[in-house]
Amino acid sequence: MIDVLVEDETWLRSVSGIESLVGRAAETALVRAKATAPAELCVMLADDETLRDLNARFRGKDSPTNVLSFPDDPDPIPAEAEEGPRHLGDVALALGTVLREAGEQGKTAADHTAHLVVHGVLHVLGYDHLTDSDAAVMEREEIAILASLGISDPYASVSAQPL
Repeated sequence: MIDVLVEDETWLRSVSGIESLVGRAAETALVRAKATAPAELCVMLADDETLRDLNARFRGKDSPTNVLSFPDDPDPIPAEAEEGPRHLGDVALALGTVLREAGEQGKTAADHTAHLVVHGVLHVLGYDHLTDSDAAVMEREEIAILASLGISDPYASVSAQPL
């Protein structure tokens, strides 16, 4: 189950069908990553100030960021099914940063939001981009997931900068 928590209602006016979009992007990422056991994930749609606070508190960076991920477990995809849905973690997005980046990159707000949701979910599932090889694996997954949602390769028109 994907729980979409709209902390900043401006999201509802800025990205048409945002809750459905976020749910589809997150669910598709989970399925593609083979997280088949019943799972729960929360995606919070917030403002830049909220993400700045979270970024400062958990990463020591006093600035807003586009997406943050908070995995609940170091082994997000267990070998054996657990009883009942398992909470995988939380993903948070900052509206102002997402809209600014989408404009700078010539993308729609919806496509950029979907990309960041997928990126955040993959982090919750244990993917990272700390090394070039890990970044390449993560980017390939993102591209495939987004393609299945009808969204173009987000890296095709952007310099290779990690999110």
